[in-house]
Amino acid sequence: MAQEITVPTLGESVTEGTIGEWLKQPGDAVAVDEPICSLETDKVAIEVPSPVAGVMGELKAEVGDTVEVGAVIATVEAGGAPAAKAASPAPAASQSSSPAPTASEASDASQTLSPAVRRAVLEHGIDPSTVKGTGKDGRLTKEDVIAAAKAKGDAPAPAATAEAPAPVAAPTGARNEERVRMTRLRQTIAKRLKGAQEEAALLTTFNDVDMTAVIEARTKYKELFAKKHDIKLGFMGFFAKAAHLALKDVPSVNAQIDGDEIVYHDYVDISVAVSAPNGLVVPVVRDVDKKGFAQIEKDIANYGKAARDGTLTMADMTGGTFTISNGGVFGSLMSTPIINPPQSAVLGLHRIEDRAVVVNGEVVVRPMMYIALSYDHRLIDGREAVTALKIIKDAIEDPTRMLIDL
Repeated sequence: MAQEITVPTLGESVTEGTIGEWLKQPGDAVAVDEPICSLETDKVAIEVPSPVAGVMGELKAEVGDTVEVGAVIATVEAGGAPAAKAASPAPAASQSSSPAPTASEASDASQTLSPAVRRAVLEHGIDPSTVKGTGKDGRLTKEDVIAAAKAKGDAPAPAATAEAPAPVAAPTGARNEERVRMTRLRQTIAKRLKGAQEEAALLTTFNDVDMTAVIEARTKYKELFAKKHDIKLGFMGFFAKAAHLALKDVPSVNAQIDGDEIVYHDYVDISVAVSAPNGLVVPVVRDVDKKGFAQIEKDIANYGKAARDGTLTMADMTGGTFTISNGGVFGSLMSTPIINPPQSAVLGLHRIEDRAVVVNGEVVVRPMMYIALSYDHRLIDGREAVTALKIIKDAIEDPTRMLIDL
């Protein structure tokens, strides 16, 4: 009996999504709750599971199609056919009349590869069956293939080289182009960021922070902290708590414009920018003003894992009164971050590096970080923005301020 697969509820006010990738093809065996496709919305990519075990039936939508909540996108033939199919070898005549599969084709029969992984496999000449996947449910990721290629020591080569030798007179190698449809999430990111530039009066103020005190605190307490709380003590916990002090003392930085009104919040929900395979996402650490370092670090770590696994939900990214974006993990020295509408400010963190600074009349070497606060000048005055950033700087340079609320 065929079981229809429909588009699940995607969250409040979200009525449609886009088919991002079919993880199962007609005739493939499907287990209960096994993902059959990925569905992209304006904020997240979710996987649609099969409610029954059986064999994948008809696909009623193609990759790139926009489908509404409740729409039928595929069918699954429920029953025990997959086991019988797997147990029965193909007839000898069929085996002799068909060409032997290539390594990549044999691998494709045992696992589903995303388009990005397929491209990486072909470019690097890697047999995917020999690579252990680190993605969700053991799936192969593009990073797994690249790591395998580096370990193997092979440089990627154009596919055309293997098919036929290049003409002797050719002055250069192949120059290829590839057009890839923007995901729904990437389209939304582009629209929101461009909209923020067009709507808000964006301005950025900078400062630099001596990270000595925070580094010493982490070095001194990291083992005890990890042993007690089962989580590493990172930098984000310090900056989240420092931001809480600034937002409490300068309420406009924690506010937003709604029409001709200003909405002030008596709570601090910080959106933490996280790099995910499909783009930048900003899950929200709620009630930072009420949480300690350990819970903040756990929330951030859980969101980071969920982003990598593609399991973030709409609820995880709804709300937020302020954003922290850490470009320093990628080596950024300085940037002017763009606010996350409808928020009015974003804190940008950057890499830590030893620099010569003057302390008490002497030139010394200290671990320094540039920090930036971009803000909507329609709501936040320069004095308020500079004051907020200075509060964050002072709290990081003297963490005791966070304990005694200064």
